[in-house]
Amino acid sequence: FAAKCDLILLLFDPHKLDISDELKRVISSLHGNDDKIRVVLNKADQVDTQQLMRVYGALMWSLGRVLNTPEVMRVYIGSFNDKPTSGKIGGPIGKELFEKEQDDLLTDLKDIPRKACDRRINEFVKRARAVKIHAYIIGHLKREMPSMLGKVKAQQRLIDNLDEEFAKVQREHHIPSGDFPNIDHFRDVLSGKSIDKFEKLRPKMIQAVDDMLGTDIPNLLKICRNPYDS
Repeated sequence: FAAKCDLILLLFDPHKLDISDELKRVISSLHGNDDKIRVVLNKADQVDTQQLMRVYGALMWSLGRVLNTPEVMRVYIGSFNDKPTSGKIGGPIGKELFEKEQDDLLTDLKDIPRKACDRRINEFVKRARAVKIHAYIIGHLKREMPSMLGKVKAQQRLIDNLDEEFAKVQREHHIPSGDFPNIDHFRDVLSGKSIDKFEKLRPKMIQAVDDMLGTDIPNLLKICRNPYDS
């Protein structure tokens, strides 16, 4: 479900900070969707300022053991309900803090449509680049095949030395090595195919992809706006 979500909220309250084994498994399943996760420390008005500092520190420590992210997770602190924020416990400073945190959370929620659109476009761009690299690889392998005799041996040689062929494509087209597909999986799939029957690389189609990435995608990002913006 995480891949289909636009935003994931992890709710905690000051009296229940322990992360159970079940919750750990849930959080672990969110790996790869770290940018969607927001942490909410609810019912923060039930503790005083000093206790709130300790609770916040304990929560960050617990999350640090579960969430393997390079950046510190954003934590919204407050009492998120339909009642006005009270200043009796946290005082005027706590009341102001809770109101600002609530405003920030609402802003984050209202920004979901724009972020979701950006995320889908970025995913499309990644797929388009992967297709382009795939076309380069297939075109290179096709070009390395003999036109007449020795096709079976030539194909096996290409498959056995696939890492070298990847390196040739990388140097020829100046592609980062991290953008290439998994070589073991590619080799397994390639073993069941006939390279001789692959299509030749068509420069016009590569140019069409480059034009799309260089012109159409930036224009699409410009018109992708948040419907909640005034």
